[in-house]
Amino acid sequence: MTTHTDFFKAIHSGKGVHSIHSCQELIECIEAVGFLPLLESGIAGFAAESMMAEECRYRLYDDGSWEWPLWQWKGSVIKETGCAYGKFFAGKAGFISRSWWPDFCNYRRSVHPAPDGDSIEGMILAILREEGSMVTRDLRAACDFRGKNMRSKFDAYVGRLQMGCHIVTEDFVYPTDKKGRQYGFGWSLLTTPEQLMGRETCHCKRSPKASFELIFNHLHSILSTASEQQLMKMLR
Repeated sequence: MTTHTDFFKAIHSGKGVHSIHSCQELIECIEAVGFLPLLESGIAGFAAESMMAEECRYRLYDDGSWEWPLWQWKGSVIKETGCAYGKFFAGKAGFISRSWWPDFCNYRRSVHPAPDGDSIEGMILAILREEGSMVTRDLRAACDFRGKNMRSKFDAYVGRLQMGCHIVTEDFVYPTDKKGRQYGFGWSLLTTPEQLMGRETCHCKRSPKASFELIFNHLHSILSTASEQQLMKMLR
């Protein structure tokens, strides 16, 4: 039986085919591989979007409505696996399995340490810790980021906190219309990994350097055609 690890090796040898047809298959892939960007990662084929079967890809209909199973599965994947989701890969979103999170968190926090309490990032993190979890727009308002261009500035701060493994996405909240139907791309419900996954998952007995080498060697064994530079760009 072909494993998802075998699939990764096949797709990089030019023999791969789209193989994910369901949320459960996506979950199995994340659990098997450990790290999976949602969209284009800079490494050909290494993204959930690239591995979707044709019927699971984004579709826009004549009436303006759309369907995108991959996008709609994100919340279910987080809740069913307890994995981490956030902007972890060169500022792009993706999944990290619960089993790999301690090492990834260990390495990344050594590169992007916790912010100073008096900084803007420190304020954002302090409010989120106090509240437990908040929808992005509510957290932005609580931090008084209002007015023109403030949304993009705030998102940049949150993105850096996610890169440092200080903030993750717990779920996605969707607005509803008058008939109770969900619409739009949803709002991220943000929290800390300690709150979502437990404090013990954010600690590792290895050194940050040992954790990085473990992750790098694991990904290199799967993405055999990816260059060292490509892997470093994704992981730094």
